[in-house]
Amino acid sequence: MSEVLYIVMPAYNEAENIKDVVAQWRPIVEKVGGESRLVIFDDGSKDDTYERLKLLEQRYPRLVAETKANSGHGATCLYAYRYAVAHNADYIFQTDSDGQTNPDEFWKFWEQRAAYDLITGSRKAREDGFSRVVVTKTLKMVVLLIFGVSVEDANTPFRLMKKDFLSAMLRIVPENFFLSNVAIAAIAVKKKCKTLWMPITFKPRQKGVNSINLKRIFRIGLKALGDFREVNRRLKSR
Repeated sequence: MSEVLYIVMPAYNEAENIKDVVAQWRPIVEKVGGESRLVIFDDGSKDDTYERLKLLEQRYPRLVAETKANSGHGATCLYAYRYAVAHNADYIFQTDSDGQTNPDEFWKFWEQRAAYDLITGSRKAREDGFSRVVVTKTLKMVVLLIFGVSVEDANTPFRLMKKDFLSAMLRIVPENFFLSNVAIAAIAVKKKCKTLWMPITFKPRQKGVNSINLKRIFRIGLKALGDFREVNRRLKSR
């Protein structure tokens, strides 16, 4: 029986990118085969992202388009993870729908899947701007402060996870958590799960608008402090 891969992506106002992103990532689930799917979750977009996805869904049997009320990137990732687990995916791969990641780099992750619970990209060649780099460094400091561990690149939207590992993480990370991928990476390192960081490239946003600015970075850091304390409390109580 073939292994089932679910590639999951949150999407918010990505109408300009979504056709190209589907074209880039759809061949992976087709090659893996079986019941593998590419599932894109429209996070209450204000543009016609979902409508475009539904048209593409009619053409591509392995593409699934879902929509939900807006809750932000982290909460949408958790929603996507629960969906994939509920649909019996053996492996869950998360990336974003803005065209910044390279599908060709997926296969080196897939080759290592049996040996690790979590394989995450480490963005070595970054072209996504100074503000995004600041976010990464800020989150690394917050994780070290709260969890007492150093995580190489905690928030990379390029991660492959085993179902059992992810199911365990979903029992710890609160529903609708703001920085879910960071929390999962921090917990994995702290609990000494089998983790691997592999270098990836990270392109500029292909189309659309980058919503990150320095003022928002400051708010992210403050919110992360409180949110991560709650996750760390849950972790210690187990």
